[in-house]
Amino acid sequence: MSASPATAAGGPRRRRLRPTLRLRLTLLNGVLLVGAGAILVLLAWLLVRDALRPTDELLPGTTVVLADGRTLDAGEWQRQLVHAASGELLAKGLVALLAISVVGVAGAYAVAGRALRPLHQVTATAQRLGEATLDQRIGYSGADDEVAELAKTFDAMLDRITAAFEAQRRFVANASHELRTPLAVMRTEIDVTLSDDEADIAEYRRMATVVRDASERANGLVDALLVLARSEAQAGRRLGRRTECDLAGGTANALSAVRREVERIGLRVQTSLEPAPVVGDPGLLDRLAGNLVENAVRYNHLHGRMWVRTGTDGRHSWLVVGNTGFEVDPADVPGLFEPFRRGGRERTGARGSGLGLSIVRAVCDAHGGTVQAVAQPGGGLEVTVRLPSADVVPAGAGGDRRRPESTVDR
Repeated sequence: MSASPATAAGGPRRRRLRPTLRLRLTLLNGVLLVGAGAILVLLAWLLVRDALRPTDELLPGTTVVLADGRTLDAGEWQRQLVHAASGELLAKGLVALLAISVVGVAGAYAVAGRALRPLHQVTATAQRLGEATLDQRIGYSGADDEVAELAKTFDAMLDRITAAFEAQRRFVANASHELRTPLAVMRTEIDVTLSDDEADIAEYRRMATVVRDASERANGLVDALLVLARSEAQAGRRLGRRTECDLAGGTANALSAVRREVERIGLRVQTSLEPAPVVGDPGLLDRLAGNLVENAVRYNHLHGRMWVRTGTDGRHSWLVVGNTGFEVDPADVPGLFEPFRRGGRERTGARGSGLGLSIVRAVCDAHGGTVQAVAQPGGGLEVTVRLPSADVVPAGAGGDRRRPESTVDR
């Protein structure tokens, strides 16, 4: 027998019809109901046949006189009685079973439809979802059962997706603004200088200096974005590089890099750099320490203080960087770890790229650690980074791939 043209040509096959969940539940309920009813009718029929035996205690040959005057043998009368009662029981029982089955199946179909209605709402909501319709929710208000739990879970998932989309949209807008600002400065300086027919060498040198500073700012932002993307790409999975290194060494290098700025603003620096062995990507860990130290200097005030400590307790190695500075509202501390934000406010156009603490959190997540920030009573911030010690996660080991939660003290 030859195959059909559509099948032979590899065309689409007709999908086999599958009963819906509502229909399957209804059929299951109908089978159970009919089976239970049939068993009850059978038991009643057997009980009637066994119970209707009044002549078993009479002597053989005993006769009975019926109401119409007929005389019958007691045994024959019993057989006719059992036959009539059994037949009537079966007839009425089957009719009752049929009626109960129809009512039960119809009721089961209605109940299953009502119970599965939130699932249809979930499906319809998921089909309508898009970037412009993420505000839609199921809003189930029925009984507090498993279906209600599913609907609430779906709504909570939509809340998280909406928050992620909003964060991504805000991040893209802020990154675009940060990149456009130095480009606009460069173009403005170039246009103004070129349009000035009396511009001399000094003016061109000034323009070149402004353009160079703006290009360095744009280059720094691009580098920070690349580090952030690299860190977030490795969060919750195996790191690309896993070598044993010391947080104290990276922190000492970061302090050396900002020494001139520290001397310029007269900061008092207190350090306690005990060995803090960890396993991870040395480049990301150096950037983590550098960002914390740079932020502690950049957002400090004249003749302020900065303290840096490293150490280990055998299971975790830590890095603590604190500084004095402007007062931070504890409610604004969580916003510090969001890109392009400072003190819970948008920070585009401010000093730095606005990605320092975001990179710190992403690096901590990639290494299975946590970061904690505490607003100081007199102004300033203290940030504590805790990473698994090298004794717990040896070099070359896979480590824990679960994404840890970064914590913030309010």
